[in-house]
Amino acid sequence: MAGLREEDCLPDPFQQFDAWFRVALEAEIPDVNAAALATCTPDGRPSNRMVLLKGADARGFVFFTNYLSRKARELDANPHAALCIFWAPLERQVRVEGVVEKVTTAESDEYHRTRPRGSQLGAWCSVQSEVIPSRAFLELRLAELEKEFENREVPRPPNWGGYRLIPESIEFWQGRVTRLHDRIRYRRSQAEWIRERLAP
Repeated sequence: MAGLREEDCLPDPFQQFDAWFRVALEAEIPDVNAAALATCTPDGRPSNRMVLLKGADARGFVFFTNYLSRKARELDANPHAALCIFWAPLERQVRVEGVVEKVTTAESDEYHRTRPRGSQLGAWCSVQSEVIPSRAFLELRLAELEKEFENREVPRPPNWGGYRLIPESIEFWQGRVTRLHDRIRYRRSQAEWIRERLAP
């Protein structure tokens, strides 16, 4: 894999992400939009988990979740977060750090309508991050919901929707065989992005 030179990087980090994402799509990498999301409690205890990116543009990086989940509670209490996307076959990684905000109700509604029916029902079914008595508890709840919403659209649960991570920095990492990897970071300063190389 070729290295990453400053002169090859686009001036805008979102354009650079889009270019790398298209290469990852063409490489047919499984779960190409999977990202590790790190959050932190107000007293500094970190946690992370995988999420699926459902949007990336100049406004930020979007993912969806249950607003009563652990991640959501942590984001509501401490809106700073980080995402890490890793495309192993390309030896590429993108790290994003910034603050989060909820997307609009209209955006959450719009995305919910595109989800498979099973996923829509799952959003109603799961009390995410809470202790439950058994798998049978979930399956019984799902059967009840299938009956409740039979022959009609499944509305978006009021406690389910999206967050947008608004970047303060975006780093593009390109692996090298010598382990002297290339790291180009875009750092927001006022209304512009500063591009700089980091030591591996």
